Amino acid sequence: MTALKPEYPQIEFSYNPTKPRRGAFEFVAVNKDGSEAVLWSGIKRGPPRKEKFPEPAKLLDIFKDHFNSE
Repeated sequence: MTALKPEYPQIEFSYNPTKPRRGAFEFVAVNKDGSEAVLWSGIKRGPPRKEKFPEPAKLLDIFKDHFNSE
């Protein structure tokens, strides 16, 4: 997500503040009011395993849609 920092300098990024779940990828945004929005969850996706992890371009689109709609 280091590619997002120049585009969104006002947003703070953190990685896995707790131990992540094994075998899937989740991307969660914490909004200004403290509420959480799951932008991507691969937990219930697949098989195949590759469906549990988004393509970087897809994740970037999801991120931009969420933060540009605020």
